[in-house]
Amino acid sequence: MKKIFPGVLLCLCCLLPGMFAQAQNESPADGMLISGFKQALSIGTEKAVQLVSKQDGYFGNQAIKIPLPDKMKMVGDTLAKAGMQKQVDAFTLSMNRAAEKAAPQAASIFGNAIKDMSIDDAQKIYGGGDTAATEFFKGKTSPKISSAFKPIISSSMKEAGTTALFNSIMAKYNAIPFASKPSIDIEEYVTNKAMDGLFIMVGQEEKKIRTDPAARTTDVLKSVFGK
Repeated sequence: MKKIFPGVLLCLCCLLPGMFAQAQNESPADGMLISGFKQALSIGTEKAVQLVSKQDGYFGNQAIKIPLPDKMKMVGDTLAKAGMQKQVDAFTLSMNRAAEKAAPQAASIFGNAIKDMSIDDAQKIYGGGDTAATEFFKGKTSPKISSAFKPIISSSMKEAGTTALFNSIMAKYNAIPFASKPSIDIEEYVTNKAMDGLFIMVGQEEKKIRTDPAARTTDVLKSVFGK
């Protein structure tokens, strides 16, 4: 029989209480809670991404449609009066098309965030409002989504003609004597608006699961959100 050295025995004695306490903290109720939120978020984010990724997912939804940047409103009004309303409208449409094309990139980022969710995260979300999980995701994934979106948005804007239209519109506007010259990072603007719209849709899906029994499609969801 192998001897257990005093130092090893001391280490085990120090570790066992912590391991036991951790096991006690991870109760069946906690396991059900975190499973429920992981399922809710998986379903909610998947539906949200699907909704915004289709044609008119952004453009046809007034809640998330991407408008002209505030700094471009004067540009749009001025050019519309000069007979260029079609170009302004085409530019607005192209921004939304670029966002629709980029949106699927969020799926894997959301999936990783769901896997990393802890019991503490779930308990905080459970005690929050109807969109607490969405706010959790927004805080935890925004930088990653922004990084993933930006190159896709840039590419999508070129494909959709957004970049060319923006440059054309701004060139015509800047040629007007005495017109103010706004500084706009159009890629940053579309990226941020695309993210805002995505989180709005995730929030709507989360609220359905919390408030509508018909949206709770699994036993775990019924158990966690049916109380």
